[in-house]
Amino acid sequence: MSIKNLNYLIRILSKQPYYTKQNLALALGRENYSLDYWIKKLIRENILIQLKKGFYISSFFLEENNKKGSLDEYFFLLANILREPSYISLERVLSLAGLIPEQSFAITSITIKSTRIYKTKTATFIYRSIKPSLFIGYKKTEKGIYLASPSKSLFDFLYLKKFKDNIDAVDYLTERGRFNWGILTKDDKKEFDRYVDLSKSKKMTELLAILTREKLI
Repeated sequence: MSIKNLNYLIRILSKQPYYTKQNLALALGRENYSLDYWIKKLIRENILIQLKKGFYISSFFLEENNKKGSLDEYFFLLANILREPSYISLERVLSLAGLIPEQSFAITSITIKSTRIYKTKTATFIYRSIKPSLFIGYKKTEKGIYLASPSKSLFDFLYLKKFKDNIDAVDYLTERGRFNWGILTKDDKKEFDRYVDLSKSKKMTELLAILTREKLI
């Protein structure tokens, strides 16, 4: 690829956080077979990165966010858009909040659609399904990202996690899960209680009873 063509691509593909096939048709001035040829060519040359069918990001925009130290925010935004509606939750928020010690490299989200995983060269996007009545407890940040509160992320995580029995649950909550329960404030605990009550879930009621009995929450 010539320097002239590369500079042209850098100029037009550095403007947007993501591209659909329709966006690329306009940006590249191509259509039909010519557009398909250029998309495949740009993917081979690592200029375009496909996150799912018909959804792409440019390596130029990715590198610019890497230089600015804003990759997390960029990936969060992409996660919200890749599968709509969705919000960032689960291990990713628990890790950011300090509730669990492990750093989660996958971007984990909640959706009302079916469970899905998108593994890409740049990141792994995991979506877990929840019923519509529990699709709450998140806010839109100043950066336009839908992000769950730590309490809702904890609820989502425990609601979706499978335990063999109460003995297994107690062991996980008190030892194996290595939770930093001291991070939670009184307001966080009240918020968690509200989600448990709203869920009408026998499992979550029992887990809350364990957390209360063990003086963890």
